[in-house]
Amino acid sequence: MQTFAVYVDNKPGALSRVASLFRRRAFNIESLTVGHTETKGLSRMTIVVDTDERGASLVEANLYKLIPVRRVDNITRVPTIARDLAMIKVAATGDARTQVMQLVDVYRARIVDVSPESLVIETTGTEDKIDSLLEVLRPYGVREMVRTGRVEMARGTTLPTPKLSARRGGSERKATDVTNASV
Repeated sequence: MQTFAVYVDNKPGALSRVASLFRRRAFNIESLTVGHTETKGLSRMTIVVDTDERGASLVEANLYKLIPVRRVDNITRVPTIARDLAMIKVAATGDARTQVMQLVDVYRARIVDVSPESLVIETTGTEDKIDSLLEVLRPYGVREMVRTGRVEMARGTTLPTPKLSARRGGSERKATDVTNASV
């Protein structure tokens, strides 16, 4: 698996262009999350791809060819913090409700909705933690589940050395220009 942090202009069609690149190159996306960054007009995609080092190089090179892409960081080999978010609706009445609530505490999750016949549990953590919680909840009856996919960030001040897109005005920019630019 390879993990990329891809910074793109926050414009309509950016996600579609990036996803199409993976489809055209026959790479399977394991996880894809997108959100705003600290820089106005810039979004960050965390993309986990099932490929090797050679495939990762091809992905990175091809991403830089896309107009909305500003920066690509392969964060696979740097120390990172990774988290997923999941909401799980579980059937829970009577004694089962108490047991589910105890499991939620053990996993440091939260109950975010209560109805007469179910509970909705919110949890964040590693994929393994969420998978484990899901397995212990299955016997109670998982009615619905949704997961965000992985978000990942380099730890501390460790940052991969970024390569920059030279598509803007024909001149190469410095890394600080991308992160400090007012887009």
